[in-house]
Amino acid sequence: MAFFKKLKERLFKSSSKIDEGLDAIVSDGGEEETVEVTEAPSGPTPEEIAAAEEEARIAKEKAEAEEKARQEALEAEREAERERQAELEREREEERRRQEELEREREAERQRQEELERERLAEQQRQAELEREREAERQRLSELEAARAKAEEEERQRIAAEQKAAKEAAQAAADAAEKARLEEIARQQEEERKRLEAEAAEREAERSRLEAEAAEKEEQRLKEAEEARRREEERQREEAEAQEREDQRRREEEEAKAREAERQAQEAEAAERLAEAERLAEEARIAEEERLGELAARPAPQAVMEPMTTLTASPLDDFEGEEEPEEKRGLLGRLFGGQKKTVVRRTLDDDMLEQLEELLITADMGVDTALRVTANMAEGRMGKKLSVEEIKTLLSDEVSRIMDGVAKPMPLYSHKPQVVLVVGVNGSGKTTTIGKLASQFKAAGKSVVIAAGDTFRAAAVEQLQVWGERAGVPVLTAPEGTDPASLAFDAMDQAQRDGADLLMIDTAGRLQNRADLMEELSKIVRVIRKKDPDAPHNTLLVLDATTGQNALSQVKVFQELADVSGLVMTKLDGTAKGGVLVALADKFGLPIHAIGVGEQIDDLAPFDPEDFAKALVGLE
Repeated sequence: MAFFKKLKERLFKSSSKIDEGLDAIVSDGGEEETVEVTEAPSGPTPEEIAAAEEEARIAKEKAEAEEKARQEALEAEREAERERQAELEREREEERRRQEELEREREAERQRQEELERERLAEQQRQAELEREREAERQRLSELEAARAKAEEEERQRIAAEQKAAKEAAQAAADAAEKARLEEIARQQEEERKRLEAEAAEREAERSRLEAEAAEKEEQRLKEAEEARRREEERQREEAEAQEREDQRRREEEEAKAREAERQAQEAEAAERLAEAERLAEEARIAEEERLGELAARPAPQAVMEPMTTLTASPLDDFEGEEEPEEKRGLLGRLFGGQKKTVVRRTLDDDMLEQLEELLITADMGVDTALRVTANMAEGRMGKKLSVEEIKTLLSDEVSRIMDGVAKPMPLYSHKPQVVLVVGVNGSGKTTTIGKLASQFKAAGKSVVIAAGDTFRAAAVEQLQVWGERAGVPVLTAPEGTDPASLAFDAMDQAQRDGADLLMIDTAGRLQNRADLMEELSKIVRVIRKKDPDAPHNTLLVLDATTGQNALSQVKVFQELADVSGLVMTKLDGTAKGGVLVALADKFGLPIHAIGVGEQIDDLAPFDPEDFAKALVGLE
């Protein structure tokens, strides 16, 4: 109840939106009805409380026994599977040895063939070596002849080049002098041209400036005229709005007066009914005193007491039950029948059903789930009148029915260590969830080891270390940037040596649309399965409730890559609308282990579908 109260106080900002939406839907076309509200029956007696507690204890023990039997049967199945795998492994080992013996025989034969081949190749190499030596001698003689001819040619070319260079130097000096003279003449002509162009540009700039000033003055004049026209229109609009507000204020005052008159009339009527009730009560008291006086005056042996009949108020089994006529209720019925209040009810039709669907869709419940919920609510009730509280009850029951099958705690196995892989996108609350779960498991007597697998974010490692210190749980870390799969493998070694019950592996936040990051997650799973083929035994997907319908795509992708076994929904105390949890249960049917509504350890609690449904729709 404490967590339900916290859930009700913090859960979604959407519960108030659903409240407001239902009020608006029922008020739109609804009719006021006066119904009688009977006093709530007195609380249960101590005997009833004790009996209820005993029944709850027996039911709990029975459930625990069934769960234990189921776990034992599951463990027996796993043991049989392990034995079968061991037998298969022995058969494979025997086959492998036979293959190795055949391979050794084939290897010996291959080595004999290779020895013969090596001898043949050695003889070929000796012949080739002699041939290469003869060829080298021929090549050396050819190279000496070519070198002599090349030296003679180079000397001839050097002499010709020196003669040519002398001629080219004289010609270059003459060409350079002529070029310098022509460049000086061209430079003088270019300077004269630039001077004339500058004068023309100055005259053109002066003309453009004068034209721009004239255009600017004209534009300023037009702006002033437009501003004057706009101010006049604004003044006329403000006068019209002021008149409209005055008319609205008058209408509201008239409506307030009418409501006040109606309220006073109702109060006067209530006062009259109260006075009548007091008068009838006084008459009944006097009549009872007179009857008791008469009975006291009679002889004792003749006094016969009739057994009193307990009057119980019949509850309204149908939403459209008719009130009992006043004249048939009797004196006690009029005295103790309770007070009357006005309730707005609206007939359930297609238009109202469509409004309910839209309200649930805006609460992140999704189109398919919203249609299914409203269809089940409407079954057998079309044409009947419903109040807001009755709709909340129906909606709460339907949501609870959808989520009953997925409200399951995280299973614990006898296998050590039980590997729990925690995945999710960036910022979903994985690290905090691991810390809270580790603290709770530690408090329950389990030995826990945490592996800080988010090696790309130093803050995540530090946060896990803080949680580990609080709970007395060791946290295994690695230098920033280390391969997380390697850390997970080392953590399994450490957990096995320590005999830990649980190994919780944190992973780096990753977007479900990043294939490279998701592949790293697949790598972690492959690596830890080399250590234990059944690992991870649990894969928890942590979801941020504020992401809305995006949570559906996250579940789909992570389920394909990491075989998600259960969900944890966090941040339900923020701006989340909460309906997405119903959509997840309806579409995927994955177990929902826990939900979080805050930062404290006790703000993460097992998922209760009935409490969640009531908090979602704002039902007390």
